[in-house]
Amino acid sequence: MILTVTLNTALDVTYAVPALVPHTSHRVSEISERPGGKGLNVARVLTALGHETVVTGFAGGRTGAVLRELLAGTPPGTPSTGSAAPAPRDALVTVAGNTRRTLAVVDRSTGDTTQLNEPGPQISAGEWAALIGTYRELLTGADAVALCGSLPPGVHVGAYAELIRLGHAAGVPVLLDTSGEPLRRGIAARPDLVKPNADELAQLTGAREPLRAARDARRRGAHSVIASLGADGMLAVTPDGIWRASPPAAVRGNPTGAGDSAVAGLLSGVAEGLGWPDRLTRAVALSTATVLAPAAGEFDGPAYAELLPRVGIERLAPAS
Repeated sequence: MILTVTLNTALDVTYAVPALVPHTSHRVSEISERPGGKGLNVARVLTALGHETVVTGFAGGRTGAVLRELLAGTPPGTPSTGSAAPAPRDALVTVAGNTRRTLAVVDRSTGDTTQLNEPGPQISAGEWAALIGTYRELLTGADAVALCGSLPPGVHVGAYAELIRLGHAAGVPVLLDTSGEPLRRGIAARPDLVKPNADELAQLTGAREPLRAARDARRRGAHSVIASLGADGMLAVTPDGIWRASPPAAVRGNPTGAGDSAVAGLLSGVAEGLGWPDRLTRAVALSTATVLAPAAGEFDGPAYAELLPRVGIERLAPAS
C-alpha cells in the first residue's frame, strides 16, 4: 500500500473560457470539480497505475463533504452504485473548519491557466493529534509515503519534519513535496526523496543553477533530490548517481497536476523497486501526459503509453 498525506486538501474547481481578458465578464464554457491538494492528485494517479493507495490529511465542512464524495467516485447527492472506478481509500481526518477551494481558469485560446488558492481551515491542536494517530496506524501497512503540499493554518511549520521522523521510525521510505520553510525544516529530517521545482530549489539554497542547487539540498539532509525542470524534464541527484530525464518534445496544455503525476511516477517506482532511470522515465512520461489531458490533474493514458519509451535518459555522473 502507498500512503499519501495531504494536510491542506482542496476542492479543485476548473473553469474553461474561450479567452481570459482582464477587467471583462466571461461566459464559462466548461466546469469541473474534483478532489484536490497535491497528495490527492498523486493518489489518483497511483490508483490509475494499479497501486493500492490510501489518503489521509484533513477534510471538513460542506466543501470537505463534496470532496469526499468525489474521491469515492460518487457525484455529490447521489447514492453509490458500487460500480465506480477504483479509488484511493479515504482515511481523511474530519475537522471543524471548511476545506478550501482552488479555482483554475483555463484560457482556451492560449492554453494558459490562472490559479486562485484559498488558505485552508484553521487546524486545532486536537485535530493535529488525531492526524498523528491516524498516520501512525497507516504506516504499519505502507510501502512508501508521500507528504505533499502546503500547510493549513494552525499546523506548525515543522509538521513535515515530524511526519518524516515517524515514517523513518516505522521503516517506511518518505517522499517530501512542499516548499518554503516547511521544505527547509523537512529536509533537515532527512527524507528519502524530495521533489522541488527549480524555483523552490533556488529559494531553499540560493543557487539558480539546478545541479548546484540539488547538490546543496542533498548536503542539507535529503537522501535524493529530484528537481522538476518543467518542460525540460527532471534532474535526479542521488547516492547512486546523477541523471537527467527529458520529454521527447515540448507540449502545450494545462500543466495543473503535472508535478503531482511526476511524484506518483517516482513513488510507484520506489514501491516496485525500480532503478532510477525507470523511475525518472515514468515520472516524466506521466507529467507530460498530464499536460496533454483534457481535465486538469489527470493523465492521458494513450499519450502516457506512447511517451514512455521515448523519454530521454542521460547519466551525468556515477555514484558519489
